Amino acid sequence: MSFLAPFAALFALALPVVVVFYLLKRKRVVKLVPSTLLWQKFLADTQASAPFQKLRHNWLLILQLLLLALVVFALMRPYLTGTARETNLRVVILDGSASMQSTDEKPSRFEKARAEALKWVDGLRDGEQMMVLLAGATTEVKQSPTTDKAALRRALQSCAPSDAPTRLADALKTAGAFTFEKRGEETVTSGEIHLFSDGAAPDLEELSNKNLPLVYHRVGTDRDNAGIVRLDARANPENAAQRAIFASIANFSTNAAKLDVDLLFDGQMVETRPVDVGGTNTELVIFTAPQERDGVFTVRLHTVDTLAADNQASIVSFMPQPVKVLLVSKGNRFLEKALRGAANVQLSTAPQLTDGAEAFDLVVLDDVIPVTLPRANTLAIHTVSTNWFAGWDTAKSPPIVDWKSAHPLLRFVNFDNVQVAESLAVKPPPWGVTLVESPQTPLIVAGELNRQRIVWIGFDPLQSTWPLRISFPIFMANAVDWLNPSSANNGQYLVQAGNAFRLPLAPGLTAAQLTTPDGKSRSLPIEPDARELVIGDTLQQGVYRVKAGTNEVTFCVNLLDSNESNITPREELPIGKYAKVTATTMKRANMELWRWIAAVGLLVLLFEWWWYHKRTA
Repeated sequence: MSFLAPFAALFALALPVVVVFYLLKRKRVVKLVPSTLLWQKFLADTQASAPFQKLRHNWLLILQLLLLALVVFALMRPYLTGTARETNLRVVILDGSASMQSTDEKPSRFEKARAEALKWVDGLRDGEQMMVLLAGATTEVKQSPTTDKAALRRALQSCAPSDAPTRLADALKTAGAFTFEKRGEETVTSGEIHLFSDGAAPDLEELSNKNLPLVYHRVGTDRDNAGIVRLDARANPENAAQRAIFASIANFSTNAAKLDVDLLFDGQMVETRPVDVGGTNTELVIFTAPQERDGVFTVRLHTVDTLAADNQASIVSFMPQPVKVLLVSKGNRFLEKALRGAANVQLSTAPQLTDGAEAFDLVVLDDVIPVTLPRANTLAIHTVSTNWFAGWDTAKSPPIVDWKSAHPLLRFVNFDNVQVAESLAVKPPPWGVTLVESPQTPLIVAGELNRQRIVWIGFDPLQSTWPLRISFPIFMANAVDWLNPSSANNGQYLVQAGNAFRLPLAPGLTAAQLTTPDGKSRSLPIEPDARELVIGDTLQQGVYRVKAGTNEVTFCVNLLDSNESNITPREELPIGKYAKVTATTMKRANMELWRWIAAVGLLVLLFEWWWYHKRTA
């Protein structure tokens, strides 16, 4: 315990004065009486000439001394010192992701986090430095290490939340680079990281061995939120003139939610549908709507919750075009029939490929080695190329042990009871993802190489039981859709907030015009030799429009992130499999105690008043 005004202890000199008052005798008043018979016990006092009397035990004296001692103690302003550790540097990370816009804290979680961070600026010790980071889609250094409190306050005031998900791992890596230093052969901690967040972030597995000096200040109290976490638009397989819009609506509250869901096309209402979503459940809503031109479909939720950023999502929808497919094969009736069964396919066949097949949307190579590799997107079956793999071998009877069912190519595809007699054996390439694998080799690989999409199947379907399974034609339909350049372009125009949008450019352009969702326009300079335009300022959700020369392009930015829509404040931040950081709370350091002492003094005063009146009654 320490004192802010220790010199107030001089007031304790008043304590002997109270005792002196109790030692002094009362001054008697002289009165004439006819007899002293009734006043015998007072004769001794009247006869005494000494001005002082013997100090007797008196409760009123004790209470008055106690009251005066408490007053002196309160005037000295005692306080309890905090236990904050002294550090050379405090790194403040302010979470600026979409979930921090939740209004369960007033006016928002972000404003509450900023107010708490400003308190740490006020409590900065002499000689101690602080820096400010804003964690969103990217990590921004708002203020480098400094002792200037005014600069730190300006940096915090300049921070703003966005509609993008957070990437806390990047921010913590940046902070860790400043809080460790090398001293001889060992690395020691020279700083402290203070994270102000609701914890709405994926697992921080990559930081499991960093041993960061992290203090997690949790912000937020509520979990009630419903939002759109997935959106897609496809051709309606039952009616080519219609589009099917798929929207996944998640309810992260424990209570069921009754919502009205609107579908709009280019801002015009198409349909409204009531939807019931159970607590902590996800509901898939499918709209079908006619489409006569390219445009933007928007799905909007009518709900009152704490986060508005995920209540609306948009997607660009282009008019369906026939898919021109070239099948290069020695003859495979199963494959040809499966390709013709895919929606909107114009199939051509050839025994050999001698050119780049630029006139086709995609090329299917079935157990043939072409003279020239196609330049179009390619489905290669039992065919290899040195451009794709460094080398290959043969694997006999490779068993299928796993497949990635979440990939669009394997939607509704199952490889149970599929046996393969023989397959080409390769190493997983850096340009692709293994979709179906065996212990010896990947069996199906999909990826993009030099802006060309490739699906590689290492085995001949005729040397397997796959063509006899329903999954075979489903896979071929998925492959046609994934390899179709039009479908790839549709995905290109759907951007998650915070990610960059890339637009190929025609030569000779020097500038482009960008219109953001709030209606503001600005010019974008283009380098003379640039082949594409990269737009990284996509922190606001909505519809963006770009005009580059005679080319006008529309793309949509959405949140579509279940981690951000789940606004439940995390009590712990998992860092890897075993490590975690538990949320802490802000506590006042150097808390003064004079108010409590004054309250005790008031109680003593009231008791003394009661005791006096009880004695004299």
